[in-house]
Amino acid sequence: MINKNLINSKAWIPSVAVFFLGIVNINGQKTKKDTLREQDIDEVVVVAYGKAKKTSYTGSIATISSEKINNRPVTNITKALEGQVPGLQAVSASGQPGSTASIRIRGIGSISASSNPLFVVDGIPFDGNINSISPNDIESISVLKDATASSLYGSRGANGVIIITTKSGKKGEAKVNFNISQGFSTRAVKDYEQVNTDQYFQLYWEALRNGYKSSQVTSQQAAQMASDALVSGSNGLGINPYGSNYAKPVGTDGKLVSGATALWNDDWRDILQRVAARSQVDLDFSGGNEKSNYYFSLGYLDDKGIAIGSGFTKYSTRLKINSEVKKWLNVGANLSYTNSLQEAPPSSDSRTDNIINAARVIPSFYPYYERNADGSHRLDANGNYIYDFGKYRPTSALQNQNAAATLPLDKNENREDNFSGKGFLDFTFLPELKFKSSFSVDLVNYNGHFYSNPLIGQGSEIGGSVTKTNSRTLSYTTSNILTYDKKFNQHHFNILAGQEFYHYEFQTISGSRSQFSLPYYYEPDAAALLSGFSGNSDKLGLLSYLGKAEYDFKNKYFVSGSVRADASSRFSPENRWGTFWSVGGSWKASNESFIKDLNIFNQLTLRASYGGQGNDKLSTYYAYQSLYVFLNNLGEPGTVANRLPTRNLKWETNLNLNVGLEFAILKNRIKGNVEYFQRQSKDLLFDMPLAPSVGFIGYQANIGELKNKGFEFSLLTTPVKTDDFEWNVDVNLSTLKNEITKLPKGSIVSGTKLLQVGGSIYDFFIPEWMGVDPSNGNPLWKTIITDANGNTIEGMTSEYAKATKTLQGSSLPKVMGGLTTSIRYKDFDFSGLLTFSLGGKILDNDYTMLMHNGSAAGRAWSSEMLNRWTPENTSTDVPALSTTTNNWTSSSSRFLYSGTYARIKNVSLGYTLPSDYFERIGLKRLRIYVQAENLFTFYKHKGMDPEQTLDGTTYYRYPAMRTVTFGLQATL
Repeated sequence: MINKNLINSKAWIPSVAVFFLGIVNINGQKTKKDTLREQDIDEVVVVAYGKAKKTSYTGSIATISSEKINNRPVTNITKALEGQVPGLQAVSASGQPGSTASIRIRGIGSISASSNPLFVVDGIPFDGNINSISPNDIESISVLKDATASSLYGSRGANGVIIITTKSGKKGEAKVNFNISQGFSTRAVKDYEQVNTDQYFQLYWEALRNGYKSSQVTSQQAAQMASDALVSGSNGLGINPYGSNYAKPVGTDGKLVSGATALWNDDWRDILQRVAARSQVDLDFSGGNEKSNYYFSLGYLDDKGIAIGSGFTKYSTRLKINSEVKKWLNVGANLSYTNSLQEAPPSSDSRTDNIINAARVIPSFYPYYERNADGSHRLDANGNYIYDFGKYRPTSALQNQNAAATLPLDKNENREDNFSGKGFLDFTFLPELKFKSSFSVDLVNYNGHFYSNPLIGQGSEIGGSVTKTNSRTLSYTTSNILTYDKKFNQHHFNILAGQEFYHYEFQTISGSRSQFSLPYYYEPDAAALLSGFSGNSDKLGLLSYLGKAEYDFKNKYFVSGSVRADASSRFSPENRWGTFWSVGGSWKASNESFIKDLNIFNQLTLRASYGGQGNDKLSTYYAYQSLYVFLNNLGEPGTVANRLPTRNLKWETNLNLNVGLEFAILKNRIKGNVEYFQRQSKDLLFDMPLAPSVGFIGYQANIGELKNKGFEFSLLTTPVKTDDFEWNVDVNLSTLKNEITKLPKGSIVSGTKLLQVGGSIYDFFIPEWMGVDPSNGNPLWKTIITDANGNTIEGMTSEYAKATKTLQGSSLPKVMGGLTTSIRYKDFDFSGLLTFSLGGKILDNDYTMLMHNGSAAGRAWSSEMLNRWTPENTSTDVPALSTTTNNWTSSSSRFLYSGTYARIKNVSLGYTLPSDYFERIGLKRLRIYVQAENLFTFYKHKGMDPEQTLDGTTYYRYPAMRTVTFGLQATL
């Protein structure tokens, strides 16, 4: 694409016992006044471009401590956020090690533009791979949810902000922390149950017989034809696992002949999936004095996946230094580097080489090693097993493929080098006047290496192939912030003004070759035929000016306001600038004398805020320009228009309302927060579709409006606390309603979804399943027609193409949240996290692969097919079997399942050895522990992982993993 112009600027419900135990103590002991939770009552939290006291802050903010992150065996920190913060939805759409969870804060704010939140690391927006941040390096995470909290980040914070603060050295004696863990991973959810070999052969015989039945063929003739063709016919299975003594294993009665027994049972999930190992080592050094501090860490992670050939290996290091070089000047640097290798065979779509799908769809009577007629393994000249590629298998059973044989010879590698560097100068002109200048750079170098060997498998047909891709992403942010903070008697002012510039550039190059003359050579130079070559580069710029003012009186009444202007190179010069703002206020009622006299509340704060933010995150960097592509026309270059110009395109705007109440009672033993939010998106950046005859698939325009609203609730309790025993229970939940309030036309159909006013952006629009016709076993779907008089007539049809699509609910949950508990008894500690999601629906397209009616010969079958329609079993919703397709597995409400589930996300048990045992060798602390991730999942539709993509459609993805680790932590 050509850029003509770029700007030149540089348990899910808390136990009732919690409330009764609020002031109860063990053995009648008196509780301490300075409880653990009391210290949090006026904690300092990290906010946009600074810090604030939580009780006086006018915005909506939630924090996660390092303890809740460091004790999780997760490769990516995004997967540690689920269930920890009300209003934050974190969905792990893939269990592939190294993958990132999808995160939404307070709903989905856009239809076509990005709804991803902004990550800020140590005060500076972060553009690197989130995988590069080691959980061990994290001190805290703050989630900014409303306009007051995130508006200072302008368009970059339109979908919420997640601020990550890394650890720093502290004043005092130098410390050395060491953490080592070893564990193993398995599937978190057992796969769909399948029929066994005997059941399969009898079911497929039935499908053949029903397919042969016609007016010219009697039932007896059809039965004989089915028995004859079951193994070797044109629609046969191609193999006889019962041996040559049973050439026709199923008789004309549809039953296995007497004495027939399967000679092998090769479950492909046993060879393509495994119990995977996980190893992690973290080491850090920290210290400091009155004028400086330092933190240095090293990390290693080797996280194997449950699918063979998959895994994630990472080496990381971080150096953070802060120093007061002069009384008026502080300087600091924060440097990190990560090298990672992700081995990721295809595992997220319907490709025939999808390693997860391959393990599921090949039945166990197809062996993965070649077999003799008597069932014994066939051996090569060296006495080794020979992999069976199934040339005899039907295409539905992945003919000519054996991933167990090819994956060890192939490559599916994603290598990344992530460098992040931050530096700042902090000048103190007066005690109340400071200026901070910061610079940060994020550099990501990516290399993809995908190789298909020339010896065996599909690659052998073209002599092998290789594709190598390299991309380089460089971004930097400069920030200059002036702050004035002054107290006058009972008045307190804080004023901030600043300027920021963000630059992003991306370069990529990719080439493919095929036909290797020798095996075991992986590089393109070893292949003879050039089959593809491409490359491009892009740039993006964002110039910003910002300001904020805060005022409080008597530490009771607080008001704040902010404004930020952004100029984005995505828009035309006349629409480039967008101005965003917020206002907020809070009342710390607990500081009023009439509230204090009640002797009930330790804290009572009311807060409210409103503001607007912009969104420019489209898929293209040149959203207003006419773009072109170059094509090869018989050896001659050609230029073809690829995108229509849209010079009137402008910022998408999010208007955010937040009202909240925060309280603490019983000496802070019970703390809570209730908030109502409403988030309205206007001038939506939307991909408007066009008729293909126009020559363009669509264009981008500002159309429509979208609203998200809901309640958030969190409760933190300490039911029991003594010198030896402490029990904490926290619960959070949030509700969400997503609604389209305006569209340019009545409705827009997008795949299985319908966009219309009054609905959500993820409303399923598919035919309604009406069951099975009891008279003949045909599938039925609802039809809705309007007659000549305008009357609506409902009916049923067995032809899918004639079925009427109707709304069938949304994929978005109605309630989601988490329940956390932690217990300390003397030197033992225990913690657990239960996450839950209530409501929403999931269209399980994975399951339909196992639910064919018999037209997909050789493909595995779900055990549910045992309940198919027969003349003796007419009360069922599984149609009759036949080798003639009936399209019953097409998208319909039949395969739409409840998305409600609960998952024990994390459990940790540890023991800290008494210091008497190890203080002589210089150890200050030694803890041993065991922890588990995704331990148990409670849901209805067995076989499906309920933690799916946000749009609620399964797509043959890598399943979540259950990980159990054992570890040791030591402090010197």
